[in-house]
Amino acid sequence: MEPRADATLEQQVEVAAGAALDAGVRACLTAVAGHLRGGPGGKIRGGKKLMGLLAEARGRAAALDEWDVVRLVQDAVDYADGRILKPELDDRLRLFKDGNRRVSHEEPLGRITAAGYAYAAHAGEEFLDAHPEAGAPELIGHLRDLERDARFLQAPPDRPGRYVVPRGTAELALWLERILCDGRIDIEDPAEAARKIVTSPDALALLAADDEGQLLLQAAQLKRRSAGLEGLREVVEDLRSSEHDLQRALVGQPWIFGGRFIGEAVQRRLVPGDEVDIPLIRGDGALHIVELKRAMSLRGALVKRYRNAWVPTAQVHDAVGQAVNYLVGLDENRDRIREEFGIETRRASALVLIGHPAQQPDVPESRINEALRTFNSHVTRVEVLTYKELVDNAHRSLAGSP
Repeated sequence: MEPRADATLEQQVEVAAGAALDAGVRACLTAVAGHLRGGPGGKIRGGKKLMGLLAEARGRAAALDEWDVVRLVQDAVDYADGRILKPELDDRLRLFKDGNRRVSHEEPLGRITAAGYAYAAHAGEEFLDAHPEAGAPELIGHLRDLERDARFLQAPPDRPGRYVVPRGTAELALWLERILCDGRIDIEDPAEAARKIVTSPDALALLAADDEGQLLLQAAQLKRRSAGLEGLREVVEDLRSSEHDLQRALVGQPWIFGGRFIGEAVQRRLVPGDEVDIPLIRGDGALHIVELKRAMSLRGALVKRYRNAWVPTAQVHDAVGQAVNYLVGLDENRDRIREEFGIETRRASALVLIGHPAQQPDVPESRINEALRTFNSHVTRVEVLTYKELVDNAHRSLAGSP
């Protein structure tokens, strides 16, 4: 889904800039405002660049402990991503400014809530009349089914002013969404794509019958991933690339790290004082953090000769130590993180990306990889990879895609 950008978001950014104490933080927010107003004819624009600029401003403010600004920018990110709506953002902004909330929404919200309860009561009575033997679990299950189906509300063209909740549509949409998520088709918003398809009988029939359409979707996915991988390779091989450059090239591409991951977590600051570079979510729901160090611009060697073997240097050990400290903090704050963010950290693991074999032309790449793999086999929850090995693995993954 395209990030939302409008005058409300622009106002939020302006307030955040006004609250910033550091000139660098204000400059980051000025860049966000400039992007918002950079559309044709001064129109407001969004896009992925907007999200990147907001993330940069949030990170800069967090590094300087400007937590009011972090909160304001996070609210802007959540609003742009659609996780909070305009009335809630207005309330949060009003609370920040003067501590007062808007109460004009209470009456209409009360009416809507009352109507929802009335509908649920009526639907429950109908279900119990038809199923007198049903108990509380069956009744709750029926109401849950109605809730899911209600998301596919339709307006019949021959019945103006009336709306229909088609039964069973939610189950069909869930099945289709799983196909879009679990297959090799890269859909930016599988749930929205599934909703559009199940509400269009013609589209559903075409999807079921047209194998070539599937191939086109797969081709589009491979094209996007190939372009993203090539962009990452260029950044990795650039002697001037910073850790921030590498982060921007990797964010939004969890597939590069392998099929174990289903996406990225929104929150990067889960523990006070620590902000992880890339938080990934594994298929089992647990967190996997990625710690980024420099690639070609890394100062010093990756491995050194010790007795009769190649072993990682001190800076590799330091990077692993940093990742371990993150994991310790996640373990110690596990209950709070799960309650606040819904992320499981008990089985969290970490990946350290560091360096490039081309930095040590006198050592064969195979020796460097072997030294790191040997090291990894003796570390429980942390893995170390060079950026080149990460890119090569992702390239092989693409080459093996049907």
